[in-house]
Amino acid sequence: MSVFLAKRLLTLIATLAGASIVVFLVLDILPGNAAQILLGPDAAPDAVAALAHKLGLDQPAWTRYWHWIGGLLTGDLGESYAYGSPVLELILERLQLTVPLALLAMLFTTVLALAVGVSAAARHNRLADVGLMGLAQVGIAIPNFWFAILLILVFSVKLQWFSAGGFDGWDAGLLPGLKALLLPALALAVVQAAILARITRSAVLEVMREDFVRTARAKGVTQRAVLWTHVLRNALIPVVTVMGMQFSELLAGTIVVENVFYLPGLGRLIFQAISNRDLVVVRNCVMLLAAMVVVVNFVVDVLYAAIDPRLKASDL
Repeated sequence: MSVFLAKRLLTLIATLAGASIVVFLVLDILPGNAAQILLGPDAAPDAVAALAHKLGLDQPAWTRYWHWIGGLLTGDLGESYAYGSPVLELILERLQLTVPLALLAMLFTTVLALAVGVSAAARHNRLADVGLMGLAQVGIAIPNFWFAILLILVFSVKLQWFSAGGFDGWDAGLLPGLKALLLPALALAVVQAAILARITRSAVLEVMREDFVRTARAKGVTQRAVLWTHVLRNALIPVVTVMGMQFSELLAGTIVVENVFYLPGLGRLIFQAISNRDLVVVRNCVMLLAAMVVVVNFVVDVLYAAIDPRLKASDL
């Protein structure tokens, strides 16, 4: 197990290093001058040059890169050009909303997908199977921002059960906070649940053809117990793979949904930083999202080994 984890950790570190280089180079070669944008188009060249020097924009690229990496390792992410606040404080404040939103959306995605996928597989080629997969296909085709607007129109404008947007913070209470995130989480989850449901159905159908399933049925095990105890566990490997990728997509998808619901999360921070060309904030937020993707993939690899020890043994 130690060899398996060591290999995965080395891969994680190498991937993060490569991602940091790509993120820095892509943002560094973008046209435009942050100092010019902050001071306005009519600012004097001397003032622009002085601000660029203060922000370190006149330093060589490799110097700025190593300074940035050193800050990442020590927790010093610099100061936002637009907000005038430490970037780390801005990110930590916004993550208090974005991470619970992504986790709630992932919970909805998992529950809906497993229920629909297993139910459809249990009724293979019947009307219920066709109907559920038809709904899943419609869910895949729906853009999450359009579904978010539809939820606002129905549940906020028409029924007035939920607020149309905004977030009062967790200080207002856990239930009010979860209520504010419910519609955004559903908007994020509907597409991912539809995709995962189809994959779950295919994986369950494949496992149901195995000999051990027929043996369990011959022993008198009920259909429900066979599906949820024997079949689903062995079908989880492709499902967990997609769930890992989907959680990363949910984190990235918050950029759009948070702007629809006016939520002060990480996605809205990135959107505002791009508009202000606040490269310090953009660079660190994009790197954070990339790191989350890599870490999630690492967790998925570890879960592989827990679900199917043969995968772990093959790496030893």
